[in-house]
Amino acid sequence: MERRRLGKSSIVVSDICMGTMTFGSQTGEAEALRILDKCFDEGIDFYDTAEGYPVPPDAKWVGRTEEIVGKWLKTKPREAIILATKVSGPSHVWFRSPLRSGMTALDRRNIVTAVEQSLTKLGTDYIDLYQTHWPDHELPYDETMEALDELVRDGKVRVLGCSNETSWGLMKSIAVAKELGTARYHTIQNNFSLNNRRFEDELAQVCRMEGVSLVPYSPIAGGVLSGKYNDGARPEGARFSRYLAMEGRQADMGKRFVNNKSLAATARYAEIAREAGLDLVAMVVAWSKQHDFVASTIVGVSKEDQLGSIFAAKDLVLGADVMKALHKVSKEIMYPMG
Repeated sequence: MERRRLGKSSIVVSDICMGTMTFGSQTGEAEALRILDKCFDEGIDFYDTAEGYPVPPDAKWVGRTEEIVGKWLKTKPREAIILATKVSGPSHVWFRSPLRSGMTALDRRNIVTAVEQSLTKLGTDYIDLYQTHWPDHELPYDETMEALDELVRDGKVRVLGCSNETSWGLMKSIAVAKELGTARYHTIQNNFSLNNRRFEDELAQVCRMEGVSLVPYSPIAGGVLSGKYNDGARPEGARFSRYLAMEGRQADMGKRFVNNKSLAATARYAEIAREAGLDLVAMVVAWSKQHDFVASTIVGVSKEDQLGSIFAAKDLVLGADVMKALHKVSKEIMYPMG
């Protein structure tokens, strides 16, 4: 498995990261622990969680994911694990965080409160990568960056990252950190997949020029790129099967991921995989890894039997013909997720 540096930081990680957002809701503790063990045995040393997990956000189980990850962490040498978690920012469009009664501004008090609670749940005295989960563009970046810098200086956090950030927000944070002399963001965790290539429009250039690494999530487009929603299928228990049966924001998210364009693109990608003799999921994960601005691709599973396709992507390098064919579909079916 290839290892890559997070931005300009001292941290080097496996180029596949295991995400945990279903642990404690879709995935029970026992199965989650087995999944984590199998990933570790396969050489994955990078694990991503968040104080607001599992999803969908719900007060009845918020924080459970960090507790499960913390329980597992005690069974491994701490230095062998690169652990990432996040502080919840403003909820914006898709959901309202159940944490702190939905009051999740990225000010000093909330950041300090969040990191202390995460350290307790995770059962560790430091976090390798601490990320802002959503940006807070209405709050001056000075306060956020100074508060995060304190965590680095106190040894509670090694390096910083952001998530779901914009080009303006990432550049603003870098400029403020430089002006104040604080720690800066070394990573950005945004949605990036064959069905959602918007990151390449502007943010990829920011990453290249400023030495920031993308740690992309949802490389399988929430499971859509596995093909499991094609031909009108609605797999029982699958996230978007549930969301599409709901109303409001969850339904809107479901329609963003599962729609005529995304399913048509997925069918084309599946044909390319068949012709190349590749597992579809392994192919789309490998595609994500083959970008110069990507450090580690976050994958997620809710069941152990889904791990085979993920592991098949570990050392898979797509040839020029396959990359060209995939790009052709992206050009012909542009922005399937809007």
